[in-house]
Amino acid sequence: MADKMTFQVSGNGNGMQTIVTADQHTFTIDEPPNMGGQDKGPNPLSTFLGALAGCENVVANLVAKELNFDLQGIVFDVKGILDPKGLMGDPNIKPYFEKVIVNAKVKTSETHDRILELQKKTDSRCPIFTALKGAGIELDSTWIKD
Repeated sequence: MADKMTFQVSGNGNGMQTIVTADQHTFTIDEPPNMGGQDKGPNPLSTFLGALAGCENVVANLVAKELNFDLQGIVFDVKGILDPKGLMGDPNIKPYFEKVIVNAKVKTSETHDRILELQKKTDSRCPIFTALKGAGIELDSTWIKD
């Protein structure tokens, strides 16, 4: 059995802005001015959706190699739907995404059925996608040929 992996980041908060360090990389998470931030980086929820796109891409590339799939690239468009009243303190509203929509355009010479096979295996192995699914968040994922 393979050893477990540990992932760790550190965050240094200053007002609404957080400077995150992950290994040798640093990035900024912030809010726009209307939320009290300085707009020095994407907000936490956009960062989360970006992490989903990145995770799906990494897993898709791993799966493509296993399937001998001609994967030339993927363009992701990810949307999250959330009622902000929840994060603002309304106890009757969930403070997290109620629905996440993933649209992927796959650059490939493969057939539609093969794209669906790649999608199914990717979605079932992507840690972020499966965490959302396990949390009961509605997921709408569509992969098509570009």
